[in-house]
This record gives sequence, C-alpha cells and structure tokens, in this order.
Amino acid sequence: MPHPNVFHELKTLVRSMHPVVVIESAEEERIDDLLRALAAELRLPLFTWTVTRGLQRIDGTGAIHGTADARVLLRHLATLTVQGIFHLKDLAAHLAPPETVRAFREAAHAFSKTRSTIVLSGHAVALPDDLSREAVRLRLQLPDRTELRQLVSRVVQSLRAQHPIDVSLGPSGMDALLNALTGLTLNQARQAIARAVLDDNRLTADDIPGLIARKGEQIRDGGLLEFYPPGENAFELGGFARLKEWLARAQVGFSDEARAIGLPAPRGVLFVGVQGCGKSLAAKVIARAWRQPLLKLDAGRLYDKFVGESEKNLRKALDIAEAIAPAVLWIDELEKAIATGGDGDAGLSRRMLGTFLTWLQERKAPVFVAATANDLSRVPPELLRKGRFDEIFFVDLPAAAEREAIFRIHLELRRQVPSAFDVPGLAAAAEGFSGAEIEQAVVSGLYRALHAKQPLTTALLLEELTQTSPLSVSRREDIARIRESASSFVPVA
Repeated sequence: MPHPNVFHELKTLVRSMHPVVVIESAEEERIDDLLRALAAELRLPLFTWTVTRGLQRIDGTGAIHGTADARVLLRHLATLTVQGIFHLKDLAAHLAPPETVRAFREAAHAFSKTRSTIVLSGHAVALPDDLSREAVRLRLQLPDRTELRQLVSRVVQSLRAQHPIDVSLGPSGMDALLNALTGLTLNQARQAIARAVLDDNRLTADDIPGLIARKGEQIRDGGLLEFYPPGENAFELGGFARLKEWLARAQVGFSDEARAIGLPAPRGVLFVGVQGCGKSLAAKVIARAWRQPLLKLDAGRLYDKFVGESEKNLRKALDIAEAIAPAVLWIDELEKAIATGGDGDAGLSRRMLGTFLTWLQERKAPVFVAATANDLSRVPPELLRKGRFDEIFFVDLPAAAEREAIFRIHLELRRQVPSAFDVPGLAAAAEGFSGAEIEQAVVSGLYRALHAKQPLTTALLLEELTQTSPLSVSRREDIARIRESASSFVPVA
C-alpha cells in the first residue's frame, strides 16, 4: 500500500481535474505502485510511456505505434476522449523544442476537458516556464514504517522461495529493524535486507547494527547529511548546567503522557555565542542524552548552481530527517545554511529561508533541531522570533568550574588520570580560554611529552597554556561584540 498521505493527495488532484501532476523521485517503482493503486480505486485505465517503448496500457498488449517519439505521443494524447491516468516517464527531457512545448500544452488543455491526468515522473523534472504553470508538483515522501514492513515481508518470502531462511525477530526486533531502515528508499531498504539475509541465511536482531551502519553509508553518500547512530555518540560536555536541566525537562515531551494531553514534542534550540566554546558539542550531546540518532546537515552541500536545486536539496534533507524521526537534526553555523543575502543571489536566500521556516512551522514528525550560529548579524531575524525555537542559549567562555570539567574530560579521553594533575591550577591558568583551546593545550602537551619520552605533567600543560594567546585576547573586540549581541538570551551555564 503506498504512503497514505501521498495517495490521498494524488487522488484529490486527479478527482479535482488537474491535467498535469509532477512527481520528482528516483523511486520509479513506488510511483508505479502508487498509480496502479489509484487507478484501481478510481476505476480508471492506466497508461505508461517511455521513450524506448512508447505509450501502452498496463493491462493491454503492446505499445501504440509511433508514440515513442515525444511529439507524436503528445499529439496522440490531444485526440483522446477516454478518461484515464497517463504516466509519462522522463518526458521532461524531451520538452525543449518549442513545437513539443506547444503539443504538450494542447494535450494538457484537452485533458482538462476529458478529466484525464498526465503524471510526469523522473529524478529531476525541469519544465519550461510555459509548462510550469500547467503543472502541480507532488512530493513523494520516503517510505513509512507500514511500507517498510510490507517490503520486509516480500523480500523474505522471495528469498525463502529459493532456500530456507531463519527469521527470528519478534515484535521488539521487528520494531528495531524498521527503525534501522527508516530514511532509506524502498530499493535501498530491499538491498540492505537481502544483503543481511544472504550473508548467513538468517534475519535476526544481530543484523540490525550492520543495517544501521549501511544506512549511515547510504545517507552520507547522498551528500547532504551525516548520520550518527545513538550507539556511536560518545560525546561529553563540561558545564552547561542550565542546558542539561532544560534537556531533562524537555525530554518528557516525547513521552506517551505528553501526547495524551496534546503536548507537542520539543522543536529545537539555537546556540549562539563565542566560537570554540561547545555549541556544536552541545548539539551532539542532546542526541546522546535522548538516545536518538543525530543527523548533521552540511550547509555547504545544499547550494547548487542550477535554479531551484538548492531548495530541492534542503527539502530532501528535511524529508530524510522526518523519515528517521525521532531524531536530532544538527545544523552547524546556521547563518551559512540559511543566511540573509543581498540582491546578488537572485532571491535564493529568501527562498531557502522560506522553505526552512515553513518546515519549522508545519513539520509533524518529532525532529528536534539543534542549530548553532557564530555571527548573529547574518542570522535572519525571522529565525530569532520567539516560537521558532523552544529556547535560544548563549554560550560564553567557560567559568572556572567548567574549565576544570573540560580538563578532566580531555585528560580522561587521552587515558590520563586527572587526579595526577593540579586541575584547579590548570583551570585558573586557562582563564579566558575556550573549550577548544583547552583541548588543544592538552593535545599539544601530550605531543611534547611523547617527544621528550616523559609523562604528561601539570608543568608541561601550564607551559602550553602560557604559550597560547586565546581568542579572548587576540580578538577581544569581536568577543565583546558577540557577548553584547547575545546578552538577552539564556546562558547555558
């Protein structure tokens, strides 16, 4: 059964006499299934067209002669009186010549009278301006859990027809399996299941870590998001007491009790403040604290030189996040991903902002946004308005107690015993240092100790600190400006 929301929307479009519907997706098989189900429910004939085979009815025999040519096809469609659904695959690539554009418009005009519908599909459907006004676009969401469950059943049945397979999952195992598959296309999910089964002729809970790893590879290969499963998130955060208290309270928003009283899940937080003081780390720690997968949106990969592609990339990334939900979506340096630009970008910045704001307001899936920003002057004021995020936190240079915690974390990470060091003395000497600068001092001290073939000592670390000029000194004016602009926000400590 196709995704119910998409099915209902397409059914409404067909019944309301829209002559042209565009579905952009690489999942041609899902579109075929969707249209077969719709044609069956509406009791309409379904025709398909490809440039290699021409136009043919799916329950008929052979193609109509000559219709492999796009212009001949469109002229033929304009003469039809039968009401039906016509799925034209990759036709957009053949619509450049003016004569073909005119033939398409005449076919669409004829279909508005016969109540027929043309469905254009393809990975990317770019229409000439004259035709864009004739079409309505429909987003094909990634498979939901119902579709994935049906897919697992079909794959297992198919493989069992070839040789015996042991499937031992149970309800909790199946639930974990579906979690591992969310965010993948049907074809990607099919390949992942088949690979897991054929490895040892079994499908059990032991296969789930491998499926999660493969999902991470698929998402990374998509080029827009990085995927971190909950089990691989071992990040720790020193200080940030107020943030940790807020997270403990906000987590109840994901509970059944919260849903029962109509309480929405928490929407997100924005971290602003001094560079290198843990804003990005805080986003990672949220996912760890809530045991949710972490998705990092790579802002640099969103932007494309072709008109419309950047917005499409953003929508695709947000669709993946919704399919994987509940999840934490980490947007590092928000001002680079959704910036306020000038006239030089031909309105791209405003379109990207509009797409993001609409999603923030209307999303239904529990995707928690953890965004960071270094330069508040480039963050659109619409994003700072109350209600866009649950809270905006200001991250300042760490205080003495926080610096002590940061030293202990980085010493332990590098297999040093914190009690062997004068941690309070180190914290006092590191006044004005960011968390990143403290980490670098520990790393540099270890390099020096290894080179000298001696253990790391407090004296070595103090020497590293005295040789470092922190940003709070070298860029004192910038730090003061950041503190002033963010003074109205909630401090994390």
